[in-house]
Amino acid sequence: PLVTSFTGKYGSIQYYVKAVLERPAVPDQSVQTELQVISHIDVSSPALLTPVLRSQEKMVGCWFFTSGPVSLSAKIERKGYCNGEAIPIYAEIENCSSRLIVPKAAIFQTQTYLASGKTKTFRQMVANVRGNHIASGSTDTWNGKTLKIPPVSPSILDCCIIRVEYSLAVYIHIPGAKKLMIEMPLVIGTIPCIGFSSRNSSITSQFSMDMSWLALTMPEHPEAPPNYADVVSEEEFSRHVPAYPPPIDCEEQLCCPVFAYIQEFRFQPPPLYSEIDPHPTDVEEVQPVSFML
Repeated sequence: PLVTSFTGKYGSIQYYVKAVLERPAVPDQSVQTELQVISHIDVSSPALLTPVLRSQEKMVGCWFFTSGPVSLSAKIERKGYCNGEAIPIYAEIENCSSRLIVPKAAIFQTQTYLASGKTKTFRQMVANVRGNHIASGSTDTWNGKTLKIPPVSPSILDCCIIRVEYSLAVYIHIPGAKKLMIEMPLVIGTIPCIGFSSRNSSITSQFSMDMSWLALTMPEHPEAPPNYADVVSEEEFSRHVPAYPPPIDCEEQLCCPVFAYIQEFRFQPPPLYSEIDPHPTDVEEVQPVSFML
């Protein structure tokens, strides 16, 4: 299969359709147009539905001047996602140091170029989210904090010259020390995941619990809208209803079957909106006053 079209920092994968007109005794004429190719990746495959869990701990300080450890554990429910999806992140952060820390998460894109036995890499951040500050001796929990995937190129994993890979990094910014980071592999596909697997049963049950309040507010039989006659008075109705035309002879004037004519409703639509009040109230006329300076 063809590799997905891609334009990166140091190289690109492009396809063109070229047409050539061969003519004797005169130069050939040719035209070409670019063709976009997408190699589909189904994120419903079992390999991309497995959850990913990482944990790490860091001692803040150096030598004998340590202030305590900072621990981080993060998890995502599956490995494959598509553009526009929101990744729920589950994380637990414990700050046993004496410093104020800030947890963050980001999606990184890594472009790898291979040519003539050499490799060149370019890495960039495509989306990020920030959590709340965590004071010394405190903990924080991300119970499904979402990070939306922006419009990016799908993962390219089967090309021998260009690779495009993604990763989800959850890290902690520690003032005066190197940040604590854990990275989880991510695959950006083109065919979204349909349905929920057994691994996502906890999320499904949590979602159903959060949406259970809808059943309490929506009645079983919705109330019908009010009748037109209850809203518009007979006086207003008589002003806007035109006089009924005289009866017509169906056999002489109807040029199509009788069932093609719509029966006239008893209540006509409301009158057209107008910014001019048809029944203005009596107000005193105010004469303009001029001033001379």
